[in-house]
Amino acid sequence: MTEGKKPGDRARKSSGRGQRDLRVRVKSAKGRKLSSTLWLERQLNDPYVARAKREGYRGRAAYKILELDKKYGFLVPGARVVDLGAAPGGWSQVAVARVNALGERGGKQGTVLGVDLQEIDPIAGAELHQLDFLSDDADAKVKAWLGGPADVVMSDMAAASSGHKGTDHIRIVALVEAAAAFAFDVLTPGGTFVAKVLAGGAELSLQTLLKQNFDKVANVKPPASRADSSEKFVVAQGFRGKPEPSGSDED
Repeated sequence: MTEGKKPGDRARKSSGRGQRDLRVRVKSAKGRKLSSTLWLERQLNDPYVARAKREGYRGRAAYKILELDKKYGFLVPGARVVDLGAAPGGWSQVAVARVNALGERGGKQGTVLGVDLQEIDPIAGAELHQLDFLSDDADAKVKAWLGGPADVVMSDMAAASSGHKGTDHIRIVALVEAAAAFAFDVLTPGGTFVAKVLAGGAELSLQTLLKQNFDKVANVKPPASRADSSEKFVVAQGFRGKPEPSGSDED
């Protein structure tokens, strides 16, 4: 043995190199853009992605709604929940468990209704429909499927990316405002609206709209939301009821 060295020195150094090498590196491939390679590498090294696979969720987004519900407590047993843009279904999976939609825990049994433009693979305990929530009769259909008004309307929707940050921000704010208008039609008084937005300044009209119709409006970035993402979430609680149409019956 070399003088001055301890038996475990080499092992510890090798172990250190091994830890540094645990991160998966993705080699560039012909025909694949650099942005795609970086996205794939990030996915492979994302602890939430790995956790979702272990725990049976359909995507890392499930942890965003889990963390929001842990803080604000809107997914309660017996609640009727509408999940807008539900595909692939992670948020609906969380809601099924939280509102006791399968009735496995006794007590109040909730309802989870997921809607999306595309077909969603079945989720035990959730009722899933292929529907454009912007269609004229969407709110009536949802209330009929639920058997009444909703306690929670939630949305993780995002408009298709154009590659231009400002344009994408405006598009998603418009989409969330449409989701809020839908929520006004289907929520029961006291209900909750939860939605993803992108920080960027154009959401002032959305904030004003929500504050006019809910008792409390919070803006939060849950831990599961990537630090380099501009996304945040609005949680509006205490719906005041559908506003009465303006106008007068006088002649």
